[in-house]
Amino acid sequence: MNSHLVLRVVSKLLIPLIVLFGLYVHFHGDYSPGGGFQAGTIVAAGVILYALIFGVENARKAVPPIFIKFLAAFGVLLYGGTGVVSFFMGMNYLDYDALHPDLAHKTGQHIGIILIEIGVLTTVFSVMMMIFYAFAGRAPDIPEEEW
Repeated sequence: MNSHLVLRVVSKLLIPLIVLFGLYVHFHGDYSPGGGFQAGTIVAAGVILYALIFGVENARKAVPPIFIKFLAAFGVLLYGGTGVVSFFMGMNYLDYDALHPDLAHKTGQHIGIILIEIGVLTTVFSVMMMIFYAFAGRAPDIPEEEW
């Protein structure tokens, strides 16, 4: 336990910054490289780092698999629901202008893109975590003294 003390302390400082950077990449995806897919993988990498350092069981307690399944469904429904709302408001599927009546300032475009990207972020994050949990759950438990 003491041999990994520095690693654990540094990771406790880095993981919140990794998640914050993922959110930065997400919300600046409209104006610079990035977006929901990249942000989802970055946030998942932060949780996977936590799992590698503190153990998969601790990660499953912090981010439970049932929450991951909920996020996967929520992300797909948010993405699809945004398109369906615009479709039922008399416009084309995923025509974001239907989301806000101010067509001059294109506010609906910004709202639609943010909603779509949040859907992509949550779906990508949850799928990455599902894949990690599936593979990490198959590994035999190795006592800490051996590594």
